[in-house]
Amino acid sequence: MYGTVAYCRAKPGTERQLLDIMRAFETAEVPGVVASYVYRMDTDANDYYVAVVFANREAYMANAMSAGQDERYRQLLDLMDAVPEWHDGEVVYALESARR
Repeated sequence: MYGTVAYCRAKPGTERQLLDIMRAFETAEVPGVVASYVYRMDTDANDYYVAVVFANREAYMANAMSAGQDERYRQLLDLMDAVPEWHDGEVVYALESARR
């Protein structure tokens, strides 16, 4: 598996729009997506971490280069105080619980 973890500092009052963009990613049914998580930090409600996991690097790169992802990214930038920090890499360990 392969993916990214991003740090984002959102403009105050934009959480709903941020989550709408994430839902648009979900409904786009992007090939190879395994999971997507958005964390709002306890220390500051405007700080978020986004983790997205793909089946492999190829699926991740195909999405990163797609016009649809570029459009979603540009919408995301409008909600940010600064450009998000992206950290891409291979997933080397995952625990998936059957107890949900």
